[in-house]
Amino acid sequence: MLAGKKSVVTYLVDFQGFTRLHLAPTASTTASSSSAAELHHHTPPDLNKGEESKVFQKVEELVEYITKRWQHRWVTTDIWDESVLQKLLRRPSFFLVSVDAPLGLRWQRCKMRCASDGQRAPSLEEFVARNDDHLYNRNKGLARLIDRAEVRLVNCSDDLEQLHRTLEELDLPNEQRLRPNWDQYFMQLASLAAQRSNCMKRRVGSVLVREKRVISTGYNGTPRYLKNCNEGGCQWFMESAMIRG
Repeated sequence: MLAGKKSVVTYLVDFQGFTRLHLAPTASTTASSSSAAELHHHTPPDLNKGEESKVFQKVEELVEYITKRWQHRWVTTDIWDESVLQKLLRRPSFFLVSVDAPLGLRWQRCKMRCASDGQRAPSLEEFVARNDDHLYNRNKGLARLIDRAEVRLVNCSDDLEQLHRTLEELDLPNEQRLRPNWDQYFMQLASLAAQRSNCMKRRVGSVLVREKRVISTGYNGTPRYLKNCNEGGCQWFMESAMIRG
């Protein structure tokens, strides 16, 4: 709510060659709209003057559209619930970005927007209650979606140039976010292998690679056929623990 999603979308459209897509809310999702001047009511998608955009009635239609045009850049803010997100996540060219801002800053933005629209501004208590419902409502809360975001942007300023500089540094169109390069790929494998370690001091994973082919993976711990570190098999750790104890 009023975290700056529209400003991020405008930047991507104006400077990064994205086209905005809209997904119409259903009767069950209208109340959980992710835009916040909708503290009072839901409004249809607002298109900037001259903005090229399309509105889809069903997420399946949107997914089919972008799949056929996978080489283009698309952006939407209309991820109403987990069912919509699940269908989008099936496409390898999709990744989720969350935009957040401090509660007090968002409340100030809400009051300014309501004043410009000639509406009564909510009290802080009303705004907090609406924000809690927006995030944590058992049926329509968006907190579970936000937790699944690959990129999390905190917009702490009303300075649009500062937001643009942050977005430039994030480099959202970078294709390595969708498909890691070889070094990233192998390091992620090593990090995953490290999760198998039972060392009580530190976890270390390794990947042996030749000509971009994985030969073997490994992780630190006691030798085979000996007790694991976490079962008392590491004499060094046990002695150190006794000295410290």
